[in-house]
Amino acid sequence: MGTILLCSGIVIGTFLFWEFVAWFTHKYIMHGFLWTWHKSHHSVHNHAFEKNDWFAVVFSLPSIALFYYGSVVEYNPYWISVGLGILCYGIFYIAFHDIIVHQRIKIRVIRKSNYLKRMINAHYIHHSKHTRENCEAFGFLYAPKKYEPGDFKYRQKRQQTQ
Repeated sequence: MGTILLCSGIVIGTFLFWEFVAWFTHKYIMHGFLWTWHKSHHSVHNHAFEKNDWFAVVFSLPSIALFYYGSVVEYNPYWISVGLGILCYGIFYIAFHDIIVHQRIKIRVIRKSNYLKRMINAHYIHHSKHTRENCEAFGFLYAPKKYEPGDFKYRQKRQQTQ
């Protein structure tokens, strides 16, 4: 029973830590030296895939490696738990970012939650810039209150981008 609880804690902790990893890489790598990949995501296009999608492949590699090592090379439920936490974050990212926000897969999602609205608004503000400079709101799990839909600053920024 102790191993199950510990592994569950590792999955949850890894999931939450991966938000920091995503924020950090989004701010300093995607909007930094790998802007050549990420800029495809900040521009309007009609392609099914974009160079930015390579980040999903890169971010999946640690999870795949941990699953492989922890199950095939030397059984270790803790490494498998870390891999599962990363996988869960990746699933969350696809569901939130690609399906709900950018609607890359056409599924009708009712967006009633204030939390979800704030997260979507923060992401739209992030995309109001088409360059790598002066962007804000790099995370996916957390957005400060200033991104509430009724916030004047948000409405003003949205009007400028329309």
